[in-house]
Amino acid sequence: MYDRVMEPSLVISGSTAAEIAGRVRNLVAAGELSPGESLPPIRELAQTIGVNRNTVAAAYRLLVAAGTAETSGRSGTAITRVPTLDGEGMRSTGNLINLASGNPDPAFLPDARRALRRLEYRSPLYGTPAIDEDLAGWADRSLRSDVGAEFRLVLASGAVDAVERLLTAHLTRGDVVAVEDPCFISSIGTLRLNGFQTSPVPVDDAGMLPDELDRAIRGGARAVILTPRAHNPTGASLTSTRAGELRAVIDRHPHLLVIEDDHLSAVSSSPYHRATPPAANRWALIRSVSKFLGPDLRLAFIAADTTTAAGLEARLGSGPTWISHLLQQLTLSMLTDPTTAGLLETAKRAYAERARSLAAALAEHGIITNPTPDGLNIWAEFDQPVQQLVADLAETGWLVRPGDPFATENGRHRNAIRVTTAAMNGSEPDEFATVLADHARKLDLRSAR
Repeated sequence: MYDRVMEPSLVISGSTAAEIAGRVRNLVAAGELSPGESLPPIRELAQTIGVNRNTVAAAYRLLVAAGTAETSGRSGTAITRVPTLDGEGMRSTGNLINLASGNPDPAFLPDARRALRRLEYRSPLYGTPAIDEDLAGWADRSLRSDVGAEFRLVLASGAVDAVERLLTAHLTRGDVVAVEDPCFISSIGTLRLNGFQTSPVPVDDAGMLPDELDRAIRGGARAVILTPRAHNPTGASLTSTRAGELRAVIDRHPHLLVIEDDHLSAVSSSPYHRATPPAANRWALIRSVSKFLGPDLRLAFIAADTTTAAGLEARLGSGPTWISHLLQQLTLSMLTDPTTAGLLETAKRAYAERARSLAAALAEHGIITNPTPDGLNIWAEFDQPVQQLVADLAETGWLVRPGDPFATENGRHRNAIRVTTAAMNGSEPDEFATVLADHARKLDLRSAR
């Protein structure tokens, strides 16, 4: 606590809010105030340094706005801790069958070595256009019919990088972002690291609930991140009707930045239904390639309106921040390889069949999930905490991911598990469903849908 005996160099001083905040930031930068360490109560510090309590309160607000401090209600104000964030991918040891990784099936990833052999690469110099001309042409043909409006193309190092750069280019710390609940793990990390607040919007099998999105926007959300298909973790995809309802909501709020993260595009079993209204002022459609070309290929196409694209281009468009032209040309080589189209079509059918097979097998045991999940995962909710269930499954050879990391709020429990179905084969869906149902029965867990 702060009431310890302090060295003179640790005394917080200043006569204005800016001076007090600056002194605290200096102490943090010098390592003399540590993450998690409490700052004095406002009244106490005001009396100590002889200023009005409103001045100290304003100083603390400046520190929170800068990301130096965080408030926790009655616990007061403390130096910000570096958040512990979950990421996609879980390794398994021993003989565990890994249904927690979130990875695509390696059997369906095109051979990057074959694509490399097709390249005639020449190293570009400074001043070279940021986007390879041939790749830009491919992207324009791929995106134009879905976007249905004029757009500018920008590249980023994957979907997570694209989302972060879009948010930080147009929002400030403390701004509220509407997100799906449950939410993609990496989006949660991006929001927490950059000091954005979340407004969770529940999803059903058809995606975000329109009325709840409207509530979030009216409550102060300045941006929305939504997944048009193959939502991770639930497997939900927007129907044409739901997309239209969301467009109607968004159309009533012209200030909103709309980000659609179409991460699974090429191997999604659902058509793309656009949730962004034609008259939207600020919007971006993101399509990354890592889920179907390989997780190491960190490249995402961003189709955006002129203003939004300009904000990104200031950070990405030139100089040393361009996306490697070697990576761009490798991606194009893989996308235009005649064998890739057939492989991706096979992957699309297999992913859909595997996810739906498990959903059907679970339903036979009374565990109800999305009956037609799209993508690499399914989501099973229960009426009680699942920590013991996850542990019991691991004891019997099955690794699954608990729902807590997908919660939009720190410390919130999600009584659910996410199961990656991408590489499930043969009798595994039936075997896993039987084992899961048996453990759930012993723990008196019931399906919450």
